[in-house]
Amino acid sequence: MTADMIVNEAALTGVLQASEQARDQAQALLLLTDQVKDGSSSAELQNEIAKQQKSLFTSISYLRGLHRTACVSARETKSRTLEARQEVDRLHLQLQNLYYEQRHLQGEISACESYDHKYQKLPLIPVEEFLAQHAAHADDDEDELMAARIDHERTERECLEQQRQELLKRKQKLIADNKRRKDDLANLDQDLEKFIDAAKPIMELFEKAP
Repeated sequence: MTADMIVNEAALTGVLQASEQARDQAQALLLLTDQVKDGSSSAELQNEIAKQQKSLFTSISYLRGLHRTACVSARETKSRTLEARQEVDRLHLQLQNLYYEQRHLQGEISACESYDHKYQKLPLIPVEEFLAQHAAHADDDEDELMAARIDHERTERECLEQQRQELLKRKQKLIADNKRRKDDLANLDQDLEKFIDAAKPIMELFEKAP
């Protein structure tokens, strides 16, 4: 697999083309210098060698510029890649936190759904009986209907508690009245006994009279 098949970025492709051109120029220059070594040197050959050297130096200078540009581009790409990787890592961590929070919330929801709520054990009146008494709640959903039934139960219990308090007051009043009457009867018994004791001498006189 050649470099042309691997590299597809325009900037790097230009570097490869420039390097290939410089290589070809260097090989051509080597061929010319080999002719000089063989003793076939001439003014025309020297001029051609000088021309090829100048062209090669120009290509090498151009290649160096491309190389510097490619290095700068590579550093910038590396920096952008690092920033993008950090952003991906941050988003991945944020996603993991969201997954954790989701699992936590799902656990809390499951715990709430399976919780043995006390309101489920309240002795509420049957739904049919409640709706028969409160037709306005016929279109309520399950939660609204349960809240209305609980509120109805609270109201009923408050009324019963008020009645109980009133009956308790009446009971205490009756107890107080009974105690007062008992005390009155006890006092009456004492007064009657005193009256009888006081009347005994008189009765005895009547008994002795002819």
